[in-house]
Amino acid sequence: MYDKMGIKEENMDFQNYFTIWNKLNTVQQNRILGSVITRKVSKGTVIHNGGMDCAGLLLVKTGQLRAYILSDEGREITIYRLFDMDMCLFSASCMIRSIQFEIIIEAEKDTVLWVIPPETYKSIMEESAPLANYTNELMASRFSDVMWLMEQIMWKSLDRRIASFLLEEVSIEGTDTLKTTHESIANHLGSHREVITRMLRYFQNEGMVKLSRGKIEITDVPKLQKLCEE
Repeated sequence: MYDKMGIKEENMDFQNYFTIWNKLNTVQQNRILGSVITRKVSKGTVIHNGGMDCAGLLLVKTGQLRAYILSDEGREITIYRLFDMDMCLFSASCMIRSIQFEIIIEAEKDTVLWVIPPETYKSIMEESAPLANYTNELMASRFSDVMWLMEQIMWKSLDRRIASFLLEEVSIEGTDTLKTTHESIANHLGSHREVITRMLRYFQNEGMVKLSRGKIEITDVPKLQKLCEE
């Protein structure tokens, strides 16, 4: 369905999610609405695959995305996640030619998102100071995520990183019973499944979690929080 200006009605919600929207002029707004694409992706779908890919800028409407990198040995490590109203710039690597990231972005949950073509975004950014400032702030935020991750890897022990991850998952999912696997946690943290399994068994022996197939029940949140703070 289209409105009188030929803009798809399914894209009209976009303006409520794009936080810089009201600082663009009408012409710029219509250019974006006329080119943005709505996508519905299933859990596990790879949306962007490395620096040679240029999927476009991603704005999440509902769902959850994960951005991660691969080591030479094929081990994964999550660098950031995207939730409702979050935008990813690095999926439009061709727009920022001086910065190349071999980032893979996949859907952690069934997700509805908008894709802004990089050529449209870049052309408006070159004429709109508010959009350029927004883009720089967003990029700085993502670099901050990467620096935080590096600090975690370099200075924080694995048991504390696992405890932090479990508490973060409890916050995201809103439940103390997490449907996840040891392999999934290893992929998020850049570790090996066997190492994660040993550490979770230690957590279980200490009464912090209860393990079952495909599930981890958090049984002592304060103890996990104390471990994170040590």
